[in-house]
Amino acid sequence: MRKQEPTPAQEPVQEREMDPSIRPGGVFMMQLLMKDRAPLPPEAQMQAVLQAHVGAVEPVRGETAALFAALDHTAQFKEGRLPVQLSILGCEPFQGRNIGEDKRAQMWDCQGERDRLLEECRYAVLAHDLMAGGLPSRERADLLMDYLEALLELYPSCEAVYFINSGKLLLAQDIRNSQATGPDRYVNFVVNARFFNITGTQDQVVDTLGLSLLYIEDLQYHFHHMDPNWVVNHAYSLASYLLNNDCPMKDGDSIDGVVDGRLAPEVQWPCHFEEALVAPARAVLDVCMGEYAAGGR
Repeated sequence: MRKQEPTPAQEPVQEREMDPSIRPGGVFMMQLLMKDRAPLPPEAQMQAVLQAHVGAVEPVRGETAALFAALDHTAQFKEGRLPVQLSILGCEPFQGRNIGEDKRAQMWDCQGERDRLLEECRYAVLAHDLMAGGLPSRERADLLMDYLEALLELYPSCEAVYFINSGKLLLAQDIRNSQATGPDRYVNFVVNARFFNITGTQDQVVDTLGLSLLYIEDLQYHFHHMDPNWVVNHAYSLASYLLNNDCPMKDGDSIDGVVDGRLAPEVQWPCHFEEALVAPARAVLDVCMGEYAAGGR
């Protein structure tokens, strides 16, 4: 997994109301950011490009968006098995100034470009899925990333992609040039490992956003006296393992810890399900880091 280089971001530990954007199985949302307004491609072109990436699709009549049924991806409902739908809204004005400093501080992947992108990109195309919560985790992750790649082909002027559910911002070119494959694309592009210094203490928190949509608990590390880069790398590695191996964790299970920046099977860190320390409010898989663990356990 690629490395993250977090820098301190002061954030008090607190509880807030549940954010619907991180609801397990909820709607996945992303915005394609661009400097100039881009027209909605012709339906035939959209269908051809989507089929090349996600498999068979057919248009569905939509009132305010281009809507396609992904025929190769179906979920069980009361009415029977129904195909997931992929929605592409027309290009609308985008106001990056509405994204607050707390979210900007966690956009680690393009810190040098962050403010420029949010200022210069004045338009966005909102894309999301519908009825996809019933898909298996890996299937949904793959479908969403195939969908993303199709969108970047349909909108070559896209400068960056903002993943609303996790608050992650990525340069479109970095996604286009990525060598990641399969579900690891979801971990690389969507899952956001955040870093916080807890004000008034030496404690730090690394947590993730983006896994809960796939019915995988987001991760949390409450620690001190360890390089946070090691913790961030561990979080991405664990996220990849859980998603790729369809490996549900049980309360009390242990995982390999870290020694000198490397995974160390001789060190086992127990994991427990807890309420998140840092907003948004949600259940997380808390990784107790042995001698580096902070807070009451």
